[in-house]
Amino acid sequence: MLGAEVEQMEMVKPATRIAATIRVPGDKSVAHRVLILAALAEGDSMISGLPESEDVRATIACLRSLGVKLSPVSPSLARGGGSGWGLRVSPAPSRGQSGWGFATPHGPLDCANSGTTMRLLAGLLAGSRVSATLDGDASLRRRPMARIIEPLRRMGAHIDSRDGRAPLTVVGTPLQGRHHSLPVASAQVKSALLLAGLAARGPTTVVEPVLTRDHTERLLTAMGADLRVDAGTVELRPSHRPLRAIDLAVPGDFSSAAFWMAAAALRPGWSITIDGVGLNRTRTAFLRILEAMGAAVHVELSQTDVEPRGTVRVTGRPLRAVELGAEDVAAAIDEIPLVLVLATQAEGTTSVAGAAELRVKESDRIAGMAAGLRRMGASVDERPDGIKVRGPATLQGATVESNGDHRIAMALAVAGLVATGPTTVDDADCVAVSYPDFFTALRTMSLPRSRGRAGWGP
Repeated sequence: MLGAEVEQMEMVKPATRIAATIRVPGDKSVAHRVLILAALAEGDSMISGLPESEDVRATIACLRSLGVKLSPVSPSLARGGGSGWGLRVSPAPSRGQSGWGFATPHGPLDCANSGTTMRLLAGLLAGSRVSATLDGDASLRRRPMARIIEPLRRMGAHIDSRDGRAPLTVVGTPLQGRHHSLPVASAQVKSALLLAGLAARGPTTVVEPVLTRDHTERLLTAMGADLRVDAGTVELRPSHRPLRAIDLAVPGDFSSAAFWMAAAALRPGWSITIDGVGLNRTRTAFLRILEAMGAAVHVELSQTDVEPRGTVRVTGRPLRAVELGAEDVAAAIDEIPLVLVLATQAEGTTSVAGAAELRVKESDRIAGMAAGLRRMGASVDERPDGIKVRGPATLQGATVESNGDHRIAMALAVAGLVATGPTTVDDADCVAVSYPDFFTALRTMSLPRSRGRAGWGP
C-alpha cells in the first residue's frame, strides 16, 4: 500500500430523480474496533458484515502481522447473520499475565490511509510485550499523532515519532492508568487510551469535552470489561479476566449511508430508503441536521443489540439554511462535507463554526470542499475554523479535485447530481478507503437527464 497509485476520474451526470432502496457496506468504525478487541479475547470471535474497504483491510493485515489468525467464514456463521465479508478471529497464543500473545512483526505495520488503524494500534501495542513501527501513506504521515502520543506517554508508553507524526515506533512496556481530560473531542484518541488501559495498572479515565461515537465502550461492555460511563466520562478498571469472545454482525455504515440521504434531500420528491443501517445515537446527528434543513426523515429501529440498526427513509423537501457550532460538528464530523453540499441548495446562509478538526483529516476538508463548490459556482466563505455557504445556487458541472480524500470525492459527486452539466471528480479511486462501490451504486439509483447526450454512458 505504500507504493505508487494510479489515479482515476469519475464523471457524474445530472439526475432528474433519486429513488431507491439500498444497503450500504458495514460500518468501518465498528469493524476496526471489534477486530482489534477480538484479538484480545479468550476464544474465537465470529464477525460478519465487514466492509470491503481499504481501511479495514489495513487493520486486518496489521493484526495478522502481529500473529492474530483471521480466517474467512460464511457470514451466516456469525450470530445475527448479516451480509458481506465474514471472519473468524483467533487470538495468538497467550504469553505472560497480560494474555496478549502478539508476535513481533517483520517490518513496519502498514496502516495505509487509516488514521483509526494507526491510533488504535498505538494504544493496543503501548502496553503489550512487543515492539513495532506503525507507518502509512503520505496522507497518513501528515496527520497529527501527538494527540495520542502525549497521553499514552503519561501512562508510561515508549513511543518515538517524527515531530508528532508517523511513522510511530512503539516499544511495549507496563503502563499505569491515568485520568485524561481530552482538549479536543476524538473517538479515536478515546479508544486508543481505553485499549492501553486494558493492560494498565489502576483505572484509566477519559473525559470528553463533547460526546463522541461510543462503539469502543459498547463493545468493551459486551465483552465483559469493567467499564463505567457517565456524563461524558468513561472509566475502565483493570480486570483479571480476559475479554469474552464476541459474535457480531456489523451494521451498515451510517457515514456511507449519509451520502445517499443527502442526495435524496437535494430535490423535493427525491427519496431513498436504506435498510440495515447502524443507528447508534452517537452517530446519527446528521438525521437531526437533515430535519432542521427541511428534509423528511423516517426511522424504524429493527435491532437493539450491541449496535442498534434499522431502516432510514429520507425524502426531499425545500431546504433552508442552518447554523452549526462545535458540538454539532463533533457529533456529525464525517457528514459536514454533505451539509455544505446541501447548503448550496438551501434558502439562506448556512454557517459551520468550531470545525478546525476538519483541516486535519485525510485532507483539509474545509479548503477542499470550498474549492470544489466554488468551482461549481457556489458562494463560499472559508474561515480558519469554519465555513459559510450562501444558497440557493445554480451549480454548474466542473472538474473538481478530491485531494485524495474519499469523503470529498463522494460529497462533490453528490453535488454533481444537481449541476447543470457533467461533473468530473479527479482521483476518484480514493473512495476505496471506505466505499469501493460508491460510483457503481450512484449509477444504479439515479435517473439521468435525457436531454441531448446526458445519461450514463458506457
